[in-house]
Amino acid sequence: MMDDLSRKLQQAGALAARNKVSRRDFMQLAMATGLTAAGAGTLFATAARAEPKKGGSFRIGIYHGATTDTLDPATYSGGMVATALWGGGANSLTEVDSKGAVNGDIAETFEPSDGARKWMFKIRPGVTFHDGKSVTAKDVIASIRHHMGPDTKSGAKSILASVLDVREDNASTVVFELSEGNADFPFLLSDYHLAIMQANENGTANWQTPVRTGPFTIERFEPGVRTLLKRNPNYHRDVWFDDVTVTVIADVAARTNALLTGAVDYIDRCELKTLNLLERNSNIEVDKVTGYGHHMFIANVTQAPFDNRDVRTALKYAIDREDIVRKVFAGVYSPANDNPIAPTLQYAIDPQPVHKYDPERARSYLKKAGLDTLSIDLSVSDAAFAGAVDAALLFKEHAKAAGIEINVIREAADSYWDNVWMKKSFSATSLNGRATADWLFTTSYAAEAPWNETSWKNPRFNELLVQARAELDQEKRAAMYAEMQQLVHDDGGLINVVWSTYVSAHSKNVAHGEIAANWENDGRKIPARWWTA
Repeated sequence: MMDDLSRKLQQAGALAARNKVSRRDFMQLAMATGLTAAGAGTLFATAARAEPKKGGSFRIGIYHGATTDTLDPATYSGGMVATALWGGGANSLTEVDSKGAVNGDIAETFEPSDGARKWMFKIRPGVTFHDGKSVTAKDVIASIRHHMGPDTKSGAKSILASVLDVREDNASTVVFELSEGNADFPFLLSDYHLAIMQANENGTANWQTPVRTGPFTIERFEPGVRTLLKRNPNYHRDVWFDDVTVTVIADVAARTNALLTGAVDYIDRCELKTLNLLERNSNIEVDKVTGYGHHMFIANVTQAPFDNRDVRTALKYAIDREDIVRKVFAGVYSPANDNPIAPTLQYAIDPQPVHKYDPERARSYLKKAGLDTLSIDLSVSDAAFAGAVDAALLFKEHAKAAGIEINVIREAADSYWDNVWMKKSFSATSLNGRATADWLFTTSYAAEAPWNETSWKNPRFNELLVQARAELDQEKRAAMYAEMQQLVHDDGGLINVVWSTYVSAHSKNVAHGEIAANWENDGRKIPARWWTA
């Protein structure tokens, strides 16, 4: 009898997920199996939220937006423009899913040839712009070339540096020719800067109009304030919400209050120190997603005393990362080990030995460098990452036991990225990470990388980077990336303090599936991926 009731309960759960059984009928059946009323209610709520439903409005409160933001995807800096204009209003050729795999988006298929030096992308049939015009190869080519060339200021310029040519094979097929093989090339084309735009008659991209291909039309864009999105009835996939509003609420206390009062349904970048208050609220759900991002202290290895490898190693053993996790990040983040490749990424390793806090070992490396003590400046601001100043002050206390005196210089937040980052020899920074090892290494650790924050140039590393990029044998690639991670860990100027966690909160009036970790806000595609509960 009970087995029969359990089977019926499972069936009722499936019906609840499709809104085909009433709460009352579900509750009666659940309680007949022995569940309490509270348990039955929770089970119904979970089942009812499991399947996406169309309709409703979604109001997002987001941490970042600037009055200087524009419709030009080359200038996107994250925050509102990436989440609303791209994640809600546009598409790239490919996308990264919640498992970290790359799939076609505007592209239906993509295939390599010539040792991954050539890639052919076929446009998905039936994909149209918001004005009803079909997407063609000319549109894709114009959109990609918008980020190429010596004069472009695009944030995607570096990831397209290996593209020798992008050309039309036919109206629905685009061919990329690369200067070298790149087995991860489709991942690069998922970047949020690479939104597909309509081509002008002269072959340039028409970025001035909000007409794109995305799940929502861009009804109103107020830079630094809000974006209003309306469901695109002709989208090539299901779209759940009728409309979405993304509002910039820079202050975390104001963001939290907006969620608590019902002014918004979702907020990003929750305040970690008061997170327990949100977690106790029965109407709110907190999500914690370990992404690829990390918070760091970086030393320029071309400048004394950081040009001495033993000094760099001493500093790596002189910081107590577990203490910083507890006191600065409320135990939510995870201690790192001087490897920039996130543990969840393909090919990631945990290099040995682990750089755990060990003042005596730090002293021994100082002696190898010919020093009894060391005095250095560390430039920081919470502009680098929330909690950077507190983390630096703790580092100062930790390092004293190793004979290292750290003078923490609190820099101005409004000029930090212009006057401190990559200019001072020892400073704080953070990186969102990237969806592949090659992508991150190419942009931040290769000898001539635009964001080589430590000015580290290791010949063996650069040799391996080129080889691994073109290697199609997975076992060989894994060995190469393992060696590269070990080189950065042992020799680099990176002190990776913590792996960050995307911490967001939402009303239980909205629901979601598995959350992507490649960017915050569900891969910055939260408008398209969430639904009304």
